[in-house]
Amino acid sequence: MSGLNEMLEAVRRWPARRWLVAAVAALGFVVLVGLPTAMISTPVFTRMIPPTWWAWPALIVTSALAGLLIASYVRAPQAATTRGAGAGSAGGFLTFLAVGCPVCNKLVLLALGSAGAVTWFAPVQPLLLLLAIGLLLWALARRLRFEYACPVPQPSMGSTNA
Repeated sequence: MSGLNEMLEAVRRWPARRWLVAAVAALGFVVLVGLPTAMISTPVFTRMIPPTWWAWPALIVTSALAGLLIASYVRAPQAATTRGAGAGSAGGFLTFLAVGCPVCNKLVLLALGSAGAVTWFAPVQPLLLLLAIGLLLWALARRLRFEYACPVPQPSMGSTNA
């Protein structure tokens, strides 16, 4: 529980600049995923199958997590590590697959065909969403866990302690 408290405290201590980045990044994530998945209507992209009831709440939750994760890369008082970057990217990609139209995804259509996309891929989308949320939470936790911890100085190779 101590780790969770440390992470929440780290977020509470964020300056306004980081919160602004989190909000802009979350909005950008909604647009970046919402446009090509046709969750946001445009004349360029159309859906063959309407979004599921959980698609918008899922996009909002993952966008908020992605925004917080991206804001964690804004320079902090102490230099933060790049831990969690791969998991965050994977979480974003899985969100795209989870909320997208199963028969609109070209890769899924090539691999499974339209019947397979509806029969096999559509039922897996909620699992992809849970995996996406888990990866985004894990990446954010790795970024925040030691954000305000004191860095341990590394001894230089040329120094000798007698």
